[in-house]
Amino acid sequence: MVNEPRLSAGVIVVRPEQARHLYLLLRAYRNWDFPKGLLEPGESPLQAAVREVEEETTLRDLDFRWGMDYRETPPYAGKKIARYYLAESRAGAVDLPVSPEIGMPEHHEYRWLPYRDARELLVDRLQAILDWAEDKITNA
Repeated sequence: MVNEPRLSAGVIVVRPEQARHLYLLLRAYRNWDFPKGLLEPGESPLQAAVREVEEETTLRDLDFRWGMDYRETPPYAGKKIARYYLAESRAGAVDLPVSPEIGMPEHHEYRWLPYRDARELLVDRLQAILDWAEDKITNA
C-alpha cells in the first residue's frame, strides 16, 4: 500500500575500549545516524541491517551478543521507520567506500564515540534508540 511506512534496518555497532563501549556514528551532510538502509526484495530486516553495515562501513563479523532484539523509531521523513539491532565489532578500522549507485561514499565522516558524546550528535528519535542500546549493554 502507498500509505504504509517504509522500513529501513540498521545496526548500532559498538566496540569495546578499555572499560567502556564506543558507538559508531556516520554523518551524511549534517545528520548523524547509525548504519542503515532500505530492505531489498526478499530480504529480512536483519539481513538488510547486516548488509548495510558492510556496504556503508566495510565492517563484517558482527557479534549480536545481546540477542536479536531491536528497537524502531517512530515514523519520520515520508513515513519511514528505522529498525535497529545491537551488535559488537572488535574492528576499529572503518572504511567509507564509494557507493556504485551515487558514485561517492554515502557518508562524509564516521566517529567512534562514548555514549554521552554520541547522544549529543543524535536527533531525539535516535537518542531513544541509543538509550535502549546503552541500557542493554550496561545491564547485560
